[in-house]
Amino acid sequence: MKTYVLVAGSPNVTDLVATAQGLGQPVVAVVVGPKALADAANTAGVDQVVWLEAAADKALEAYAADVAKVVAADPGVVISGRRPAERALLGVVAATVSAPIITGAIKVEAEAGQTVVTHGVYGGLSVAVVAFTGPVALLMDGGAPVKGGGSAAVQAGAVAPAAITVTGLTPNAEAGADLGSAARVVGIGRGLKSADDLGMIQDLAKALKAEVACSRPVAEGLEWLPRDRYVGISGAHITPAVYLMIGISGQIQHMGGCRDSQLIVSINSDKEAPVVAQSDYILTGDLYTLVPALTAALG
Repeated sequence: MKTYVLVAGSPNVTDLVATAQGLGQPVVAVVVGPKALADAANTAGVDQVVWLEAAADKALEAYAADVAKVVAADPGVVISGRRPAERALLGVVAATVSAPIITGAIKVEAEAGQTVVTHGVYGGLSVAVVAFTGPVALLMDGGAPVKGGGSAAVQAGAVAPAAITVTGLTPNAEAGADLGSAARVVGIGRGLKSADDLGMIQDLAKALKAEVACSRPVAEGLEWLPRDRYVGISGAHITPAVYLMIGISGQIQHMGGCRDSQLIVSINSDKEAPVVAQSDYILTGDLYTLVPALTAALG
């Protein structure tokens, strides 16, 4: 039995490969994209790379059946990141090999012929431990880009993509954040009064060398930031060394996406806000006073 890591569009898979290696089975990277992506996956320390070359006018999701055929030949644990194409590929693979899909895995281990998965439930409020004897699909954070060297053979796989064609691309200058691999994140909530004030937050993030994130209402309601920037149960799940929350109340929907941060620091004017009990450090006061002061101190 093999363990599979699905790679589609991004080489940020170090955490996926590390999890796969811990299961003690040969690790196969199934790569959908250009040859350069397959070569990058090869440097992650996997045992085999199966490369499915994607045509420039085809969506990565069009190769889901091809990916499923690779895994179905010797099904085992399948791991993918959270990006949209990876989610689609994992879903088709899971359906093909009759594997349950587990999200929010905290720890994955091999014990007595079983795969034991510890994962968060109810938005991270509780933890479940489940053992599987057959194939299982895991949706996890990809981690940082791969580095180092690898000697695995890159094998070209057969492709017969579905009729899913890319008819046009509209670049978004504000999108493209990979919050899952960020070491430091600054998150902004409804405490910010105006989109014009985002410059102040971006200055602080620059001083911290951090990515900018937000709560769901800032992205989906106010549309001040792209949707790939919001953190929460239904958004990005982050595990930075430092998460600085500014004007975020700390409701369950948001905290479910950042609960595993190593250090949480909050700026909030409300001493009774839920975020106070969930922070390692809290700065109580007006963010319009504290943020510029903190930026100046860091700069």
